[in-house]
Amino acid sequence: MTGTFLDLGRVEYGKALEIQRHLVGLRAKNEAPDMLLLLEHDHVITLGRKTSAENLRQQDVPVFEVERGGDATYHGPGQLVGYPILKLEDHDVRRHVRTMERALIAAAGRSGIRAQTLEGHPGVWADGRKLASIGVAVTDWVTYHGFALNVNTDLSFFNLIRPCGLDPETMTSMEKILGRSLDFEEVKRAVLEEYSTALCEAFRPEPWSRFVPPDKR
Repeated sequence: MTGTFLDLGRVEYGKALEIQRHLVGLRAKNEAPDMLLLLEHDHVITLGRKTSAENLRQQDVPVFEVERGGDATYHGPGQLVGYPILKLEDHDVRRHVRTMERALIAAAGRSGIRAQTLEGHPGVWADGRKLASIGVAVTDWVTYHGFALNVNTDLSFFNLIRPCGLDPETMTSMEKILGRSLDFEEVKRAVLEEYSTALCEAFRPEPWSRFVPPDKR
């Protein structure tokens, strides 16, 4: 089986949410393959199922309440967002989360960043700060929502919230750690390759084809 990789570029959050929900419906009926969507968003705040009132401040950035797990977070330019649309045949959501974490750690490592997980805090951490956030939803055992990796992200926007219930200063980016801006497309390729590898290792008993764009299948 071959998964499909869709590079959506920069997409307004509401439109991306519509796309996800549509693809989840198709995947649930086996009318579409597993997919990975990679994209950037315009400035937006999203509120997960665990968001409490004290974690959100009044601001002019659009706000969406969504069905994913987790708390409040920020998305914006310079942040690589990934939405895996996968049918979990084994119903193992934790494995799905660990697969994303493993891929992001490996992708960060390609740029010389030593990242890791932190017990009790889904996502990826580096130098004691949070580099990537993860929040998922599952409908009919098909996943959506996913991860957000801070590449060249303007971290000041996290001051609008308490991201994942944490102090805004807890958030970091690849740019901040390395002291330089990164090639966004290069990071995107690294994440795509590492996620494909991690997915194969975690879910497929046989070697599984890497994600490829629909026009290259």
